[in-house]
Amino acid sequence: MTRPPRHRLVPTQVAALAVGVSEATIRKWVSRGKITRYGTPGRSEFDIEELTEIALRRRQ
Repeated sequence: MTRPPRHRLVPTQVAALAVGVSEATIRKWVSRGKITRYGTPGRSEFDIEELTEIALRRRQ
């Protein structure tokens, strides 16, 4: 898996806001394999483009 460019990565709080869900839901999606987590232990980051795709699918 190739890591996205740094400018596309956002922390959990921003990821949750972008998709319109709670931070707990973002963590649940990671554990279920629905989204990819990047970052280091204690610092989760998510690809804003992947989140945008999920948000668009949720609104259909």
